[in-house]
Amino acid sequence: MQPYQFIERATPFCQKGARTLPVFAVTPAHIETGTIEPAALDWARKAGFKATNGSLLLIPTPDGHLGGALFGLGSNPRETPFLTGKLARLLPPGDWHVETAPLTANRLALGFGFGAYGYDRYKPEPSAQPKLLVPADADAVLVRRELAAVYLARDLINTPANDMGPVKLEEVFRALAAHYKAEVSVITGDALLGANFPLVHAVGRAGPQAPRLMEMRWGKRGHPRLTLVGKGVCFDTGGLDIKTAAGMALMKKDMGGAANVLALALMIMDARLKVDLRVIVPAVENSISADAFRPGDVYRSRKGLTVQIDNTDAEGRLILADALAYADEEAPDLLIDMATLTGAARVALGPDVPPFFTDDEDLAAGIADSSIETDDPVWRLPLYRGYEKDLSARIADLTNAPSGGMAGSVTAALFLNRFVKAAKQWVHFDVYGWAPSQRAHGPAGGEAQAIRALYHHISTRFV
Repeated sequence: MQPYQFIERATPFCQKGARTLPVFAVTPAHIETGTIEPAALDWARKAGFKATNGSLLLIPTPDGHLGGALFGLGSNPRETPFLTGKLARLLPPGDWHVETAPLTANRLALGFGFGAYGYDRYKPEPSAQPKLLVPADADAVLVRRELAAVYLARDLINTPANDMGPVKLEEVFRALAAHYKAEVSVITGDALLGANFPLVHAVGRAGPQAPRLMEMRWGKRGHPRLTLVGKGVCFDTGGLDIKTAAGMALMKKDMGGAANVLALALMIMDARLKVDLRVIVPAVENSISADAFRPGDVYRSRKGLTVQIDNTDAEGRLILADALAYADEEAPDLLIDMATLTGAARVALGPDVPPFFTDDEDLAAGIADSSIETDDPVWRLPLYRGYEKDLSARIADLTNAPSGGMAGSVTAALFLNRFVKAAKQWVHFDVYGWAPSQRAHGPAGGEAQAIRALYHHISTRFV
C-alpha cells in the first residue's frame, strides 16, 4: 500500500499514443444482428460467443497473434454499470482500448479502474497487468480523482489495526492535509479532557495508542461552510461488553467512516471547490484494560448532555457525539457524518446500500438524485421521532444503547441528532465500508461508499 500518493495512486490507464488492442464490448443483440466489426463478429459466431454478462473472448489475428477481445455486457448493461471492472482481471497484460460499448465513457473508465484495484501491502500483486486507454470523451480528471478517492478509502480500511491504529491514521490525515496545503490540529490523550472531549477520551483511554481528535481546515473563510465528521474506531473489541471472535474478525474496518470522509475530502480539495472545509475525525481503539469505560458509567458529553453507558460496544456514537457537538458550534451550512455504526443498517439494506438520515427534504432529494447520477447506491431511512423515547436513561439524559433491539439504525441516528442543533443541514450515513465478496468493480474487502454521490451533490452546489 502507498497511502500517501493520493491522486498518483490511481494509474490503471495507459498513455495517449500507446499502441493498443481493441475490446469490443457487446450485448447479445450485437452478435445476433451483426452490428460489430465483421472479423470480430465472424470469430464470435464461430466460437459460440453469447456476450453474456462479464464473458470474454480473445480474438486472434490471421497470423495467430493476439488481435483484440470481445467482452460481453449481457442483455441489460445498465444492471451492472461498472461491469468493465472485470476487464482489469480478465484481459492479458498489455495496453487496450474499448472500440465499441453502449456505456458512458466515464462509467467505462471508472469500472475498469475500480476493478484494477489491488491491495498489495503484504502480498504483492502481479506486476504485469492490463491497462486501458481512457476514452477521448471521458472526463479523465474526474475519473482519476474518483479512483484516487476510492483507492484511498479501500487502502485505509484494508490495512489491519496493527498498521492502522490512531497513530498511523493521524499520519495519513496529516499527509493528506499537507498534499493540499490544509491546516491540521490534533488533541491527544488526557489533553482531550482539558479540551472538553470527555466521550472521545472515555472510549479510547484503554487503547494501546492514545485517543485523539483530529481536525483539518482547508479553503477560504467566507465560502459556504462544509464540515465532514468520520468515525475513526481503528479497532473495536466491543470493550467490556466484548464481541465474539466472529464479531471481532472485521473490526479493523470500524474506522470506515473516517476512511470515507478522508476520501471525500480528497475529491473536494483536489477539485478546489469553493467551500470552507472542515474535517473532524475522532480516532480511538475500543480496547479492554483496567481503565476501560464500563457498563453503567455516566459521562457528561461536550454538549453537556449526560450519557449512561448501557453497552460499551455502542462506542461509535459516543465519540461522534463529541465530534458532532464540536462541528455544530460553527453552525456549518452542511454537516455530513459517516460511520460504520450499526448492524441494524446491514439487516435492513445489506452490505452494498448505506442508509442515510436527514430531516431536510431538499438535501435528501439532492443526495438521492446524485446517487442515481453516479450509480453510487444509498437509501434514505426515517428519523422517526416516535423512537426518541427509547433514548431515555434512568439516571442520565441519554442511553447509548436502547433496549429492545429494534430500529437500531434509527435510534443511533436519533442519538447523534441530539448533538446537532445549529447546522443548517445535517445528514448521517451508516456505512458498512466492506464488500463481503468479489464484484465486477472490485475485490472483497474495504470499500468506499456514498462518497461519489456526496461529491456529485457537493460539487453541483459549491462550484
